[in-house]
Amino acid sequence: MNAAPSIELRSQFGDIDIYLFDQLLRGRFDGRRRILDAGCGSGRNLPFLLSRGFEVFAIDEDPAAVKAVRKLAEQFAPALALDNIRQGTLHALPWSDGRMDAIICSAVLHFARDRTHFERILDEMWRVLALGGLFFARLASSIGIESLIDETVGRVRLPDGSDRFVVDERYLLDRTYELGATLLDPIKTTNVQQQRCMTTWVVQKNR
Repeated sequence: MNAAPSIELRSQFGDIDIYLFDQLLRGRFDGRRRILDAGCGSGRNLPFLLSRGFEVFAIDEDPAAVKAVRKLAEQFAPALALDNIRQGTLHALPWSDGRMDAIICSAVLHFARDRTHFERILDEMWRVLALGGLFFARLASSIGIESLIDETVGRVRLPDGSDRFVVDERYLLDRTYELGATLLDPIKTTNVQQQRCMTTWVVQKNR
């Protein structure tokens, strides 16, 4: 008897962010082989990339997360150097300028302490991204719940009770311009019953 479709998909893709899966389907990673998962957590977005020969790099502040991702790498990509997977902070990445063809930063940026911290993290990731590289971020935003929170850019208490750093559309568009990037997709936001909003921001580095 064949396995259920959900089991087959999970065996290939793990618990991948569905919006990242969409980028894979549309060929955005076809020519981008050096991938950094910035704030990788337990590696939910990495099984497919590891098993398909991508040169994966990952970093997280949590040593347990690093251990989990190294275990994934041993399972799916035993030839990958375990030193590619590091414990560290996103505002001081241990890689050289332009090292990565793509950076995944999923559900991470909204943990920034304040605007200065947010921009330090973003600028550091931009430093290690190659010209023509793809930057994929999913992050909390104020888009759609502006009337329910105190600020549209900054650290706020969301209706769901969590504290997050949020951004608005104007901020993302301004940063896209300032970084010398172009949007690969329109900014897309999911509103979870007025409790929180998660925005997908996908750009290409042009200079």
